[in-house]
Amino acid sequence: MPTPNARSATGAAAPAGTEPTTDGEEGCHTAAATPPSGDRSRTDVPVLAISGGLLLAFVLAALLAPTATGDVVDTVFTFAARWFGPLWQVFLLATFGVALWLGFSRFGKVRLGGSGARPEYGRFQWVAMIMSTLLAGGGVFFAAGEPVQHYIETPPFYEGVKSGTQQAANAALSQSFAHWGFLAWAVLGTLASIVMIRGQERGMPLRPRTLLYPFLGERIRHSKLGAAVDIVCVIAVVAGTVGPIGFLGLQVSYGLSQVFGISGGYPVQLGVIVLLTVVAVLSVASGVSRGIQFFSKANVWLAVALMAVFLVLGSLGFVLDSFLGGLGQYARDFVPLALNRGDHAWLGSWTVFFFGWFLGYGPLMSIFVARISRGRTVRDLVVSTAIIPPLATMFWFTVFGGTGIFLEQRSPGTISGPLKAVGMDAAVISMAEQLPMGAVVAVALLLLTITFVVTTTDSMSYSIAAAGTKFGEPTRAVRAFWALLMGAAAAVLILVGDGGITALQSFIVVTAVPVGFIMLPTLWTAPRVAKEMALEQGILAAGPPTAAVPPPGSRAAEDAPADPEAEASEASEASEASTDALVTSDHE
Repeated sequence: MPTPNARSATGAAAPAGTEPTTDGEEGCHTAAATPPSGDRSRTDVPVLAISGGLLLAFVLAALLAPTATGDVVDTVFTFAARWFGPLWQVFLLATFGVALWLGFSRFGKVRLGGSGARPEYGRFQWVAMIMSTLLAGGGVFFAAGEPVQHYIETPPFYEGVKSGTQQAANAALSQSFAHWGFLAWAVLGTLASIVMIRGQERGMPLRPRTLLYPFLGERIRHSKLGAAVDIVCVIAVVAGTVGPIGFLGLQVSYGLSQVFGISGGYPVQLGVIVLLTVVAVLSVASGVSRGIQFFSKANVWLAVALMAVFLVLGSLGFVLDSFLGGLGQYARDFVPLALNRGDHAWLGSWTVFFFGWFLGYGPLMSIFVARISRGRTVRDLVVSTAIIPPLATMFWFTVFGGTGIFLEQRSPGTISGPLKAVGMDAAVISMAEQLPMGAVVAVALLLLTITFVVTTTDSMSYSIAAAGTKFGEPTRAVRAFWALLMGAAAAVLILVGDGGITALQSFIVVTAVPVGFIMLPTLWTAPRVAKEMALEQGILAAGPPTAAVPPPGSRAAEDAPADPEAEASEASEASEASTDALVTSDHE
């Protein structure tokens, strides 16, 4: 069966020992630590060289021995999914729970970056960049194919549901929501981003190693462990991003062949990848405030327009009924779906694959979210990453997947036939062909897929470059280098068919093993740093003076009162005297 793996605040004061740096972006001034050694080179060459070298080694292995490389990746993938999948399931569920608690408790009022920090981007621009980066091209092709796949082949969790019924449609959407819903978004944009922003506030760079700063302190800044953390996280995201770029070439080639009869082949696929890479390079070189922001907003408006078209040309009533039915089923089965361990083989191809994929993206996605979220409150962050985008994604999946199910019910085999024969990329094109003005709709879908993948490529190129930058903003050259390298890797890998791309995309689940342990501490470090910020910003009342005694010999110790209890007593007596005077005045 077709499975997923078959196909800095402006104007804020910089911390001590830091300096604001820019790289040609208007309004983009990020305070980041300057290395104590006085090294003025921003780029961490060893991290850049090792990460790029490992990617090139994988590409060469896939070219020279594609079958052997695929077999090795499959073996390691199966092991990782079987033995670490349960940990990932629990971790994603726990992350969502902790994020909700932080967002809707007193800590929700904490302003990220300090009480004086203000947002650099408007809310629409901010949410658009977050959504476009994660949803990517997968949001178009999986949105149509996955619900239909679960509809024609009932997931093990819903075994016994009669196929071809509304209950089967609800179950199919519920299972899709479990993969692309609240848990996926929470792990990508909440706890890790809070830790990142706090680390940057303390003078740390926006790099994956900063996730370990709360309990390792300055030792992580220049350590070999920090370098290893950065390299592993970069490789995970490169693997997850090259995959969609390569599949985009294959998908657009298929779409042009089906809609216009243009013979699909390597020249067409290469042309699509080259076009995407050039646009991504120009976008990431122009910076977050220009190219990335522009494409993100364009994605959202084009997606909204396409949803409206599908609702008008498809079946509005069926889609709305399915959305409410699927959402209700998902809410009822929320925890059991997240922790389901019934069929290990099926889980490895679906739930655990997706969870590992999103987890692998976690550290670098948190870099990007942290970069654009300074000045927001914790509540803003949680609502705008773990609540609004998942709800929008679930409605998106219902519009496309629900329409696919509706067309399949009306004419069995119309969607499921191409889905089984070709893969996920065939479902959305087949669905568009069944609608009025099918060719126009199909072209619009392909265009949206390209712009989504461009946004993911440029934003992740930025984050990868940041992971290899010691301080300040990553240079234009390094940002462009990563976009070019990922495009080139995809262009080379599709020479051996989709097997090389699939192997690299599956590899992100392998890298999710160490990345999972890097992300795990955020479950307790994010609440801890949120509490620190709440105390600093006066949201929480400070404890008794005796609760925190400064180290002997420090300047804080010299300035501290000799007898805190006596001072507290004097303050209490002064307060009582003031109250007595007020009462006397009232009587007079």
